[in-house]
Amino acid sequence: MSLTAVRQVRRPEGAPSAADFEFVTQPLPKLADGQVLVENRYLSVDPYMREFMEWGGWELGAGLEGRTIGEVVESKEPTLPVGTTVFHRHGWATHAVVTAADVRTITPADGVPLSAYLGILGGTGLTAYVGLTRIAQLRPGDDVFISAAAGAVGSAAGQIARLLGAGRIVGSAGSAAKVEHLTRDLGFDAAFNYHDGPVTDLLAKAAPDGIDVYFDNVGGDHLAAAIDVLRERGRVAWCGSVAQYNNLRTPPSAPHNLFDVVGKSLRIEGFLVRNHLDAREEFEEFLIPHVRGGQVLVNETVAEGFSSIVDAFTGMLRGENVGKMLVRV
Repeated sequence: MSLTAVRQVRRPEGAPSAADFEFVTQPLPKLADGQVLVENRYLSVDPYMREFMEWGGWELGAGLEGRTIGEVVESKEPTLPVGTTVFHRHGWATHAVVTAADVRTITPADGVPLSAYLGILGGTGLTAYVGLTRIAQLRPGDDVFISAAAGAVGSAAGQIARLLGAGRIVGSAGSAAKVEHLTRDLGFDAAFNYHDGPVTDLLAKAAPDGIDVYFDNVGGDHLAAAIDVLRERGRVAWCGSVAQYNNLRTPPSAPHNLFDVVGKSLRIEGFLVRNHLDAREEFEEFLIPHVRGGQVLVNETVAEGFSSIVDAFTGMLRGENVGKMLVRV
């Protein structure tokens, strides 16, 4: 048997392409005491990886970090016997050699697909939950706007906001099909295609009475539009900035209406889910019953085969996915 992995071989100029990566194959390493060999089942590709490509979070010619679920197929660690399902971050490869310190054991709940633990029940869903509960401090009846709402975190945020008792939920997306998906399948009250005109006008039409909370996955013109319609003492949970991922060295200028944050007594807070991992148990207790019962959709796009991972990553950055983008090895 052999291990196939992807390496980054150059820094991208603008949007990443297949030429920025290469596939390498090597024999499976022999295990030392305390190590296990994991055969990866699902790999996650995520927007934050674009920043790693630019700033060196991934070393050129080295292994690439990424959220992964796999099965232990060889073990020299008694606490991780063969057959154990684990989560780890040694992604972009068919196999990984890890220790107990590198992994978290997963026991999927009955009626919940394994892939959900990289999406709605993984870091994606936890990000949405933390952003809404801890950062935005969503209250029942609050009206919410979510940008990039058909993506992984956005679609989780919309569904979780509904469970938390939000009032009107509005989303933005990049196509008419995604807009329909938001209102038909995910429970959004209104949605718009941000290509259809100025975001400020589109949001004002979709939320004519204003909003209390903005879950920001985009930045740029979406943030400016949200500031316009936020009510007094509105809150922004700033999660991502899709608007500048492929232009990190010359980011867009600040929103023109930034001083309205003072005039309306708004609060804007950025956050990283890695600083809130203590919320995982509370989050899973809250959400698993709803996933099992079908009230929450496991919203994902799955690319088949390890060879598809680069295309899945670049496609995700172009917005080709609905929900979480995964690769089934």
